[in-house]
Amino acid sequence: MQRRRFIGWLVSSAGTAAFFPGCHGTQYARVIKPGEKQMIGSHQAGQETFRPLVDEAVTKLVARHAPGPQMMHQVSHGPEPLPPPKMRVCFVGVENKTAEEIGDFKEQIYENIDTRLLECGTCAPISRRYVEAGLCQLRLRPDQLFVPDNLNMFVGLMNQQGQPFDYLLFAKLTSGTTRENKDYQRDYELTLELVNIHNGEQDKQTAAISKGYHHSRTSRALSAGGWF
Repeated sequence: MQRRRFIGWLVSSAGTAAFFPGCHGTQYARVIKPGEKQMIGSHQAGQETFRPLVDEAVTKLVARHAPGPQMMHQVSHGPEPLPPPKMRVCFVGVENKTAEEIGDFKEQIYENIDTRLLECGTCAPISRRYVEAGLCQLRLRPDQLFVPDNLNMFVGLMNQQGQPFDYLLFAKLTSGTTRENKDYQRDYELTLELVNIHNGEQDKQTAAISKGYHHSRTSRALSAGGWF
């Protein structure tokens, strides 16, 4: 008798659960096609923040250092003028100083900056594999390259590998947070610092973007026989 009641209770419970859809979450995905609306991070920065920062900062920095047109006398019979030499840039990495963990975006930001440098046509960035191998061999962090002896060792090693360069490039992400009750605004900045290794001169370019995060309250009422 008790066994029948137990089996009946199980059947009844299963039937009741069927009337309350949503007890188990369903996850799905879709490919976002070019031109479609992109997702926006609801709790922290995403591609909607980082990509515009990279595009703006790299474009403005490179534009300032693009070689000007060569002033040459026109010769009726002579060789064509050579194009100006490209800037040999050693990009050493991305430093995250924001209030957020950026996870796999750090790698993507590095690749985006490196790709933009190649696409501009006036820069010749050193391969990341050479840069990382050199730093690893010398057991140096990127910030330690500001020590003259460390920089000399690193430059010498890169020259031995056939990868000479004239500029070091550093990237840093920072953020500032302004709160208004439970809502807050976070201002993101990407700073690119370009350092001439021959004379120590530096140039900086910063791109900024602000993003608002809003906390919404949802009221839920008790439903008969169910959870709220």
